[in-house]
Amino acid sequence: MVAPAMGEVFRRDGRVAHTDGKSRPCRTWLTGTCSSEQQSGFHSNRRAMPIRTNLDDRVVIVTGSSSEIGRATAIEFGRERAKVAVTYHSDEAGAEETAELVREKGGEALVVQYDLTDRDSIEAAVQEVIDRWGALDVLVNNAVPAEVEPTPLEELTVEQWQRVVHGIQDGVFHTIRAVLPAMRQSDRGRIINISSLSAEDGSSGMAAYATAKAGLHGLTGVLADEFGDAGILTNVVMPGMVLTERNLKRPEEVREAVAERTPSKQISTPEDVANLVVFLSSEANGNINGAVIPVTGGL
Repeated sequence: MVAPAMGEVFRRDGRVAHTDGKSRPCRTWLTGTCSSEQQSGFHSNRRAMPIRTNLDDRVVIVTGSSSEIGRATAIEFGRERAKVAVTYHSDEAGAEETAELVREKGGEALVVQYDLTDRDSIEAAVQEVIDRWGALDVLVNNAVPAEVEPTPLEELTVEQWQRVVHGIQDGVFHTIRAVLPAMRQSDRGRIINISSLSAEDGSSGMAAYATAKAGLHGLTGVLADEFGDAGILTNVVMPGMVLTERNLKRPEEVREAVAERTPSKQISTPEDVANLVVFLSSEANGNINGAVIPVTGGL
């Protein structure tokens, strides 16, 4: 097997995913060539069976979707012909750009202002979506109240703690409470809570963020138990490092080190997370409920 060059990791599709976030055709793959047949190890004329998501015209809210994972998720729902509420706190231009990308992929889009820390704003945003499309089928809780900077526990102020922990947990709680009546009315629903590997790996300097995200794991288990028989399935998607704009600004050696200790030897992309979210939100997910599913490459 030919090893990837420094700053490169092999992706599943046989392309080289560079730690600068760019994907380029691979130079070699196992046998030194890059054909899909050689990558898979066998020759076949069979076509892959597409997953039937049945998300056409389903109404979806993706919180915090003006950029990064939220944007990628909204776009993937657009590709499935869903009706997507693109929410933002302050980056309206980013949300409008996401909405246009959703429409380009074939979906409908509505841009909605949403403040995770304000219950009235949350309830108004949810009602705006229901008023527009008459239903609500999927909620993706992705938003965080503000940029979270690593801070040692002894330096963490009470205000910082409350902003992150209460901001995330209270915001998710109020948003779920707001969408449940519509989901109950239609006897189906999908709730996806975006967590973080920080919730489980004890990342240094991330006490508030890790606590907030770990709380979503417990909440998800309760929701799965209380609402599963109503056709509402709730799950957690837990990414590790993702090639977001913020992480791409980190020194390349940091990304290389993460890729090296990852069993898959690659760092996840926003699209990796988005694809899992869309699957869990779809009819293809018949009975996955209360699960915490990592997108970490095996970490």
